[in-house]
Amino acid sequence: MTTDGITRAEYCVVACAEAWRDNGEVLASPMGLIPGFGARLAKRTFSPDLLLTDGEALLVGLDGRPEGWLPYRRHLTMVTGGKRHVMMGASQIDRYGNQNISCIGDWRRPARQLLGVRGAPVNTLNNPVSYWVPKHSPRVFVERVDMISGVGYDHAVGPYHRLPRVVTDLAVLDFATPDHAMRLASVHPGVTVDDVRAATGFELVIDGEVPTTRRPTAEELRLIREVVDPRGLRDREVRA
Repeated sequence: MTTDGITRAEYCVVACAEAWRDNGEVLASPMGLIPGFGARLAKRTFSPDLLLTDGEALLVGLDGRPEGWLPYRRHLTMVTGGKRHVMMGASQIDRYGNQNISCIGDWRRPARQLLGVRGAPVNTLNNPVSYWVPKHSPRVFVERVDMISGVGYDHAVGPYHRLPRVVTDLAVLDFATPDHAMRLASVHPGVTVDDVRAATGFELVIDGEVPTTRRPTAEELRLIREVVDPRGLRDREVRA
């Protein structure tokens, strides 16, 4: 619990929700508990036009009930036309946003096999992709990823490639720099810039005084605690 009575997890939910601010009518595809709560919070507040899906073949409303059919061919049209904004995880991510979820070590003889490349290349090249990292550490934030799954700014092609933000349990990061190197955008309450630096395996861009992550409004807190996540599952993923 932070000094203002708001948990670190609740700051993370709001920080994830902010990824979809001003997105308009796009398909929000959050992967993970905190991003899922963030997408639902965004739709209930400042991004009411967001489309939510059950992850299979339906568009769903705020209550989880079906509102429309989303067959695979329509889903692919949205994916390849910049009309979806994904928030994925990352086993590794580097300063330019290259992401790895495939393997650790040389891909020909990996020390550890992970999920595989999956849809990460298509996601990152064809629609906006943000990232959620529940444990910020030098093992995740690396100088160079072992294999590129999601494509970063130094390898990107295509008109829809965009990496709006990276949210972690410590901070919010973005790529709002001339060469699209990762920048420390804000730190969560109780976290210092030095804490984030120590947990990052490369030199972050620090642009002047780093602000504190936006505080949830009273209404956002009510929605998180009473409507979006009344069971408090968020605190299992992010502990103070």
